[in-house]
Amino acid sequence: LQDLTGDGGVCKEQLRPGTGQPVPPSASVAVKYSGYLGNWNKLFCSNGNSKYPRLMKLGKDITLWGLEIGLLSMTKGEAALFVLTPEYAYGQRGCPPSIPPNTTVLFKVEVLDFIDSEECDAFFELTYEQQDRLPLEKVLKVAATEREFGNYFFYKQRFKIAKDRYKRALSILGRSSSSEAEQSQINASKLLLFLNLSLTYLKLERADRALKYGELALEMDQGNAKALFRCGQACLYMREYSKSRDFLSRAQCIQPFNRDISNELKKLARYHKEYVEMEKEMCCQMFDPLNS
Repeated sequence: LQDLTGDGGVCKEQLRPGTGQPVPPSASVAVKYSGYLGNWNKLFCSNGNSKYPRLMKLGKDITLWGLEIGLLSMTKGEAALFVLTPEYAYGQRGCPPSIPPNTTVLFKVEVLDFIDSEECDAFFELTYEQQDRLPLEKVLKVAATEREFGNYFFYKQRFKIAKDRYKRALSILGRSSSSEAEQSQINASKLLLFLNLSLTYLKLERADRALKYGELALEMDQGNAKALFRCGQACLYMREYSKSRDFLSRAQCIQPFNRDISNELKKLARYHKEYVEMEKEMCCQMFDPLNS
């Protein structure tokens, strides 16, 4: 076992190596964990049944000292076993009724992912005036980290949280720029967020909002195929078939071999055909009694 503290308080056995840099002290981490008493035979806590473990902030959501020390020694994808003495776990009192006093506990941990939120934490502790005086480079970095949080929650299918993180990132990019070069950098960050929000609102089945953010993206880049595609999808969802065809056809002109665009145009043709046939049937039903 590797002695992480030098006094035997936190010992580690690596089960599987990870990749990249170790978890930083300011990170929010997604981990799978199981806590045991005795010789790995009495489980007292676990989140192993959770499909998408939540992000937990070190020092805030993870308060077990020894476990935090262990996590700081790990990298993304790594799995390890930890032995924590009472001084680094639940102390002399334990945690009745699950954990008796003066108990050494064992943890099996796997780091699924982490995001370093140091810049964001420091930024949102400032006043609006202080935020506005920060260099643009730092503001863009904070926005990028918030977008990274949004992406994390999006891929975990937690779309409402993803939407909120994207909007939070967008809210800090409203500062006035001192030059065209700065405004260009701000617009590039905004464009990515508009596209993210358009897709997220499609997942939330809010096509009207998806269309709004798609059109905001097009105001910045008229030839953005992804924005045109999102607008086409939103209009199709709202059964605005003519507008949908216009957006999707423009997207296909820019990316003629894009399979997603081709499939969406086929779906549009199918839905429009079904709609026309339904309209014909309704008309027939309306006028058949008169003919009789």
